[in-house]
Amino acid sequence: MAKPDSTGGGDGGPQAYSRRHIWVVFVSLLLDLLSFTMILPLLPSLLDYYESHDTSGAYPLVVSRVREFGAAIGAPDRFTPVLLGGLLGSLFSLLQFLTAPVSGRLSDVYGRRPVLLLSLVGIAASYVLWYRASSFLVFVAARVAGGLSKGNVNLSSAIVTDVTDVESRGRGMAWLGVAFSVGFIVGPIMGAAFAAGFGRGGGGGATLYQAPAMLAIALSSLNVLFVYLALPESLPAERRRRTRRRCGTSVLVYFLYLFIFSGVEFTLTFHCHTRFAYTSMQQGYMFLYMGALMAVVQGGYVRRIPEQRMERTALVGVGLLLPSFVAVALSYSQLGLYAGFTLYALSTAVCVPCLSTIAARYGGAHQKGACDGRSQRTLRMCRVTVTQRN
Repeated sequence: MAKPDSTGGGDGGPQAYSRRHIWVVFVSLLLDLLSFTMILPLLPSLLDYYESHDTSGAYPLVVSRVREFGAAIGAPDRFTPVLLGGLLGSLFSLLQFLTAPVSGRLSDVYGRRPVLLLSLVGIAASYVLWYRASSFLVFVAARVAGGLSKGNVNLSSAIVTDVTDVESRGRGMAWLGVAFSVGFIVGPIMGAAFAAGFGRGGGGGATLYQAPAMLAIALSSLNVLFVYLALPESLPAERRRRTRRRCGTSVLVYFLYLFIFSGVEFTLTFHCHTRFAYTSMQQGYMFLYMGALMAVVQGGYVRRIPEQRMERTALVGVGLLLPSFVAVALSYSQLGLYAGFTLYALSTAVCVPCLSTIAARYGGAHQKGACDGRSQRTLRMCRVTVTQRN
């Protein structure tokens, strides 16, 4: 087991803080998350659309298999769309699970910048496929391309680790958390607004989802250009080498948390769509509330947490997770539902950056990509398992 690493600078010694790297990574991750989260409030409506407009014949075939699976586990037929949404989420996460360690190790050998650019180009290509997804088969192909390319999150974490020392690393990771929160504030609302306000103007049902897809293409293309022009390499050539050292037991802790956490991400929209008849815009407002709360907590509190209090704070966040799930699952009123959302947002706001910071302590400076890739692989495996369990 590797010992916690006390250094983080790209030159092999402590580096207090590289504002340029942190700022570029923050903006890049924000642009990516704005594009990624636009689809979240649209998923239930997307499946409704393909039910009546699919031209490939793949949708009824997949639904029949999902319905058979639901009958085998005793799920009512009305939950078939939820199971299908979980299947799509699991597919996306499974591909991330397979590719995250690969992108991390490649970045340890060839540098962060070229591997990050390759990842962002693949993400942009996946949105082009989404724009062309008049059939369910092409939509699935877009999800596959996106999952295979989604290595930018663990690479962003590795870059932050490269350019910070132990004292400032928590602050850097908190900025990544803020990017997630802001992305979840604005992205879902953007997706719902573009689908409702611009999609219908072109005529035909397909354009309902081409409008947010076009915006995702624009943002992801801008992201590629921005990183190419603004991001310096954080891992010099003399620091790059292959490694097979282990990254510490923090990955196991991360797994236990994410196993509990991950089921909500792909089932929450279907739960609200089924029980409360939420529209895409209402789904967007739901994510707006949770994202705003997360941004306030992460920007105002988490980035100021001292290193020695990371474990205790993460433990408090884990403790909030179970009551948040119970409140969301059992509530039949808006008040109870949003009470659960509040606990869920508070838990996520503190746990993810704290656990990421703890995981970043392990491994030498030359193996941060591999370690962060392994942490992200753990996250994806949790999502693959839990989205189907839910």
